[in-house]
Amino acid sequence: MDKQTTHFGYRDVAVAEKQSLVGEVFTSVASRYDVMNDLMSLGLHRLWKRHFVATAGLRAGDRVLDLAGGTGDISGLMAPIVGDQGMIVLSDINAEMLVRGRDRMLDEGHSKRISCARINAEALPFPDDSFDLVTIAFGLRNVTDQPKALAEMCRVLRPGGRALVLEFSEVRQPLLKPVYDAYSFAVLPLLGKVVAKDEASYRYLAESIRKHPNQARLAELMTAAGLERVSVRNLLGGIVAIHSGYAI
Repeated sequence: MDKQTTHFGYRDVAVAEKQSLVGEVFTSVASRYDVMNDLMSLGLHRLWKRHFVATAGLRAGDRVLDLAGGTGDISGLMAPIVGDQGMIVLSDINAEMLVRGRDRMLDEGHSKRISCARINAEALPFPDDSFDLVTIAFGLRNVTDQPKALAEMCRVLRPGGRALVLEFSEVRQPLLKPVYDAYSFAVLPLLGKVVAKDEASYRYLAESIRKHPNQARLAELMTAAGLERVSVRNLLGGIVAIHSGYAI
């Protein structure tokens, strides 16, 4: 690839095209997104997200930006912790996903604590030092310019605020890797075809995981974006990792 191209799964595409291609994927899968997450991860995504929020260091009254928040899993878990004095912005670049997240937050009674906004993670419409915590869960790998998004996350954090990234990463257990690869490229597209009627989108999702920076590289990108005390915690042998960094 050169600077005019980027990856969309295993395909090289023009940088200007990736956002719309990713948008088509999530518009296609939005209606079955939560069901597919349960099926694809055998329900494990719920445990990962609960652990992510439980270890985020959230306090009552905190201001939080949930990027690529989709159908609201992370925001819904954080809302009771920040309480009525806190504030969460549930954001996503995809309108179909955000509508489902907004409706879910209304159904769960979080409307006083959570605002919804359609936002591009590469250009956050907030002033510096706006948030105590910025999260992005299973969304960073779909961002076209990841360094720019990480720099924006750092910019809107108050000094001492924390950026947290929950994302699929590089498997660290040699015996697990072939099983995981077989599952990703055989089972996931089949589930997408049968349940979501969209095999291609779920093949892209499997490919996008392999193109995403591994643990060490993402830690480097977070440090380069201005975050300090960057740390990594692997879950399930590195299938998923939590990256943490602090603004100065």
